[in-house]
Amino acid sequence: MARYPGTEGERRVADGLLTEQTAAIFVACGMSEHDAALLADSLVQADLQGIHSHGVLRVPDYVRKLTRDGVNPRGRPQIIRQAGSAIVVDGDNSMGQIGGAFAMRQAIECARTSGVAVAAVGGSNHAGTMDFYVRMAIDQDMIGFATTNALPTMAPWGGTDKIIGLNPIGIGIPSGGEGPVVLDIALGATAHGKIRVHQQKGQPIPDHWAFDREGRPTTDPAAALEGLIQPIGTFKGLGLAVCMGILSSLLSGAGYGTESGNMVDGAIAGADGQFYLVINVAFFEDIGTFKSRMDRVVKQILTSRRAEGTEALFAPGGLEARTAASYRDAGIPLNDTTLHDLRAAALQLGVPDLLRGAGLPPATPR
Repeated sequence: MARYPGTEGERRVADGLLTEQTAAIFVACGMSEHDAALLADSLVQADLQGIHSHGVLRVPDYVRKLTRDGVNPRGRPQIIRQAGSAIVVDGDNSMGQIGGAFAMRQAIECARTSGVAVAAVGGSNHAGTMDFYVRMAIDQDMIGFATTNALPTMAPWGGTDKIIGLNPIGIGIPSGGEGPVVLDIALGATAHGKIRVHQQKGQPIPDHWAFDREGRPTTDPAAALEGLIQPIGTFKGLGLAVCMGILSSLLSGAGYGTESGNMVDGAIAGADGQFYLVINVAFFEDIGTFKSRMDRVVKQILTSRRAEGTEALFAPGGLEARTAASYRDAGIPLNDTTLHDLRAAALQLGVPDLLRGAGLPPATPR
């Protein structure tokens, strides 16, 4: 295995090896090799872009869902209704990435002839990053939009009851040589998983990320996990979150808000939902012309004046692309807790420990 330098409490691991180890764990949970590889790829792609809150940190949660909490490791998503380019998919209680990838493939094929296609997915579970789906559209020179319902972690503005999810939005737009524009944001000031990363590292969080249970700003990750995540843009972000939850849930019969499935222990499996939209650029404009204009849009951002102390400017997705290029060369940095949990999951399931060469001590079960 390739060895990479790491900081104290951190190791660097090649993305290919990390994918192989993660996929083997999911196969041991009962998934097919194809589905396990897709699920593993979705997590490692997140880590590769520096989005560690949605990377292999999630493996213990996914293992629990697949082995104990009722998610179907062999779920087979299928179209249950279709009229033209409007599609409703039953995820068959599979992991959200399995149903989401199926739905996006169907929408992309429809959009080839119809110009636009939408797919609503019910009977689903946690779906990872929205980036994973919109890039499927980008690869076909199409625009992708994705959203999902999520664990309720926010309250109405001025309230303290957790009834609104972060309900992230993903938008991906192809361009030419400048690289695609990719936006993937949760509608809170941070993601739940990022607070967990700070908790693992014993670090405080910024005071604009979360409230405690009484609605007071906090820097304590533990208090934040028991409390509320702050929305982006105050009441405006909450309004968007409500609307994204409606698109994700009510069109497909999935649970909304506190009725939805989520990653906490004992949650209802198969109650999540997602919503996907694909736009075939070539139906509206010559693709070469569109990409050329997109390049100019991106260049305008990159070459605009920087404020004092700013190293570089980025179009949406540009920083993640730079991070991914760096991590492909140097390895993905993962903290020892994440690596231990990943290797402990492999040990628990009787999967060979492919990461032992990273210089870590033998794994022990959790």
